[in-house]
Amino acid sequence: MTATASLRAITYNTFCGGLDAGDDARLRVQTDMLAGLKPDLLCLQECTGWTNRHLCQVANTLRMVPIAMVRSRVHREPGTPNGTTLLYKPSVLQLVDWCALGQGVFHHALIQAWLRPRAAVDDSCDFLAFGTHFAWPDGDGRLREARMLTDYGGAFPGAPGGAVLLGDLNTPDREPDDWAVIPKNLHSRYRFVRPSGKFGGTDQRAVHVLLESGWRDPQMVFGDPAAATVGHFWDTEPNPWRLDYTFTAGHVQATDYFVWDTPVARRLSDHLPVVCDLMTRRDEQSATGTSGHAQVARDRPACPAA
Repeated sequence: MTATASLRAITYNTFCGGLDAGDDARLRVQTDMLAGLKPDLLCLQECTGWTNRHLCQVANTLRMVPIAMVRSRVHREPGTPNGTTLLYKPSVLQLVDWCALGQGVFHHALIQAWLRPRAAVDDSCDFLAFGTHFAWPDGDGRLREARMLTDYGGAFPGAPGGAVLLGDLNTPDREPDDWAVIPKNLHSRYRFVRPSGKFGGTDQRAVHVLLESGWRDPQMVFGDPAAATVGHFWDTEPNPWRLDYTFTAGHVQATDYFVWDTPVARRLSDHLPVVCDLMTRRDEQSATGTSGHAQVARDRPACPAA
């Protein structure tokens, strides 16, 4: 006998928090776009300049609850630091526990949430959700960060048997047709750097180590495997790449997956939203006693009404 539950997960880099010189007009349009996509679980990266008012504005519009907003440890420019947030819809999910992992290691952030489908009668459909933003400067940094997630590609003591990873992993999924279209001063972000300092090919190690560890890539199963999330916005980075990913593991299975690529989405950010429909499916007979979280799940307080 099995227990199942369905939900929709989205990851989206907002580009400077959706704010332009403090004006939140772009953020409001982004939020309306996300509302139309109906996320039950949402990771937002680059929430630069956000106050609690911005976070609650987004959460209230989407009828979601913030699990956490974690500020970046390192930021490239003076001023307001970057931020990563993870939100869930309390009508669909319950929060059992959460923590910020990798503090002092991650360039940006890694949020871990233990979630339970609202309709579940026990912990058999529990899963971990990870919301993250990997380092932009180099593949070595991203590989270090990815290694903090490899444990959860398979069975791991004290964790439920399923997981979903949502993030801007800043890791290209392919070689460009021509490196010459990308200015050389940006190559060190995405390419191997040999001991001589010369550039090699695209550094995809962070993604490959996750897949080698058991994480699954739904884009290879659903829709267009070559769909890109960046390359439409900057003249200096015109190459279409996928930098944003949703991976699944264990009893969390993808049932659909697509990049939301529309003219409006292309104007709103230098990244496009990634949408993944999920099903948690667990054999009830083998699930009992495995989670270590038998208590009733607890919800975080919602933001005050806007």
